[in-house]
Amino acid sequence: MSTRTVALTWLYVPGDRPEVVRKALGSGAHVVIVDLEDAVAPDRKEYARAATAELLTDPGTADASAVPVHVRVHGEDDVKALAGLPGLSGMRLPKITHAASVHHVAALAPGVALYPLLESAMAIEHAYSIASAHHDVRGVALGEADLRADLGVRDDAGLDWPRSRLVVAARAAGLDPPAMSVFTDVKDLSGLRSSCAHGRGLGLLGRAAIHPRQLPVIERAFRPTSREVEAAEQIVEASRAQAGAMALPDGRFVDAAVVATAQRTLALAGRVA
Repeated sequence: MSTRTVALTWLYVPGDRPEVVRKALGSGAHVVIVDLEDAVAPDRKEYARAATAELLTDPGTADASAVPVHVRVHGEDDVKALAGLPGLSGMRLPKITHAASVHHVAALAPGVALYPLLESAMAIEHAYSIASAHHDVRGVALGEADLRADLGVRDDAGLDWPRSRLVVAARAAGLDPPAMSVFTDVKDLSGLRSSCAHGRGLGLLGRAAIHPRQLPVIERAFRPTSREVEAAEQIVEASRAQAGAMALPDGRFVDAAVVATAQRTLALAGRVA
């Protein structure tokens, strides 16, 4: 994981509800994702695209201090219409199965940060080639609803391997750890908390949300605890005093890999302090 700013919460909002999109910008989400795909009915696609283009040309949205706005595009027309607009911080690319599709979008939207979504068995098989397809790829994620259907998976345990596969692919490609997909029961905050803890254990970082009430639960789940921060500070301090492998007074063994993990913990703690 890089030590630059890392987002923990990604809030999806329907592109044909511009008033909801503007409200989401003040929700506290680290990134707002305007959805032009699944959240928009077919007869509303053109309106959603036009409304999103208007939003992305608004000086307030394009301001450097504003919340980053990503768009989950529905097709080539969306890519062409939105590429280059000042308020666009990234494009989410659904149903990517091969690196060639990423190259195609990158050619249509040069310089735009791209986030391929892997939603099928074929995509998982090509995870690394997709993650490393182009220098504009800044992250990858799973589309778990479609992936469940494709794999015939009934419960979360069946997604552990694809999730881990994506974590490895992202790391190998030099990307930040993938964020988790949405937890669809917006009232079950306890279930969300438990699911996030499980995903964090697999190496995932942060999560997409579909309701603002999910945001604080997600952030707390992925934020380092005070105990983790304290332990990381001790490790980093000890590494400054002595090079190479060592044992701390409490018996913990410390080597370069442990120090690197501690540094990532402190960097993440700084992001969400």
